[in-house]
Amino acid sequence: MTGLPIALTCGEPASIAPEITAKAWASLHQDPRNNFFLIGDALDFVERSTAAGLAVPVVQITDTAHATEVFGAALPILDVKLPKPSRAAWIDTRNSQYVIDVISLATDLCMKRHCGAMVTNPIQKDALYAVGFRHQGHTDFLASLVASAEAPIQEVMMLVAGGLRAVPITVHVPLAQVPTLLTTEAIVAQGRIVAWGLQHWFGIETPRIWVTGLNPHAGENGNMGHEEMSIIEPAIAQLRSWGVSAHGPVPADTAFHAEARENYDAILCMYHDQALIPIKTLDFHGGVNVTLGLPFIRTSPDHGTALNLAGKGTARADSLIAAIRLSSDMAARG
Repeated sequence: MTGLPIALTCGEPASIAPEITAKAWASLHQDPRNNFFLIGDALDFVERSTAAGLAVPVVQITDTAHATEVFGAALPILDVKLPKPSRAAWIDTRNSQYVIDVISLATDLCMKRHCGAMVTNPIQKDALYAVGFRHQGHTDFLASLVASAEAPIQEVMMLVAGGLRAVPITVHVPLAQVPTLLTTEAIVAQGRIVAWGLQHWFGIETPRIWVTGLNPHAGENGNMGHEEMSIIEPAIAQLRSWGVSAHGPVPADTAFHAEARENYDAILCMYHDQALIPIKTLDFHGGVNVTLGLPFIRTSPDHGTALNLAGKGTARADSLIAAIRLSSDMAARG
């Protein structure tokens, strides 16, 4: 997939997406390795970015090959018209199905190998729920688009920032439900995909994977919870039987300092905040969300729609730029 352009979805039209997209092109357009094109409404993008003081040259394209040719001079846009013009910070659910359709279109382009990777701008899930969206977010929605009975998908969310790669085994669920949703099978399935992804997309020949405990002090031999002994330790044993260099369960409170991070290439965490807090502490503005387990590369900025900043031109594009660069690096290795 080396040399193919990256497809960038428009995300929520009312969000900071037009502004950070403009800033990302301005930062990256002189480096052809990171060439990308936007899937969205060209006129709406121009109006929104210009209003925020971030005007950049654009060119409408009809095929992805054209994107690579023009990227150095202008932001390529695969023009897909919005049902309603967007307004900064004002959610219009009449555009919600459009957001979903753009993600589906990007998926189709990736599956047909018309682009080398997909980067997704942030979505406003409440707006999508209003039109029947029934997924936790991009990660499981993308898996649903490409999965079949013959080729089931185990999607994995991996967060990357500050030299750390962290995977939450359970993701967007209430904390009270985590112990009931946490299973040996889930840890093993995700651990194997992480190991493969680190080899295939990150060039790590023998990945070292640490696994946290669920309870304080990793359960202290059953004195503060049984999940380590009944669920996590058997998963680590199974991963080792598959040839994965897995270690743990380790207490989460001692797993993320600098010396500890030198001993692993990725860490499996038992719930959302256990993975996200260290990621955002290490690099709040530059975190990247990577979906492993799909038949194509997908990354995204590790932040939301930031409606409070939309239209002001002040939103930082660090995370989107990092997501584009990482997807390009992954595509070069794959």
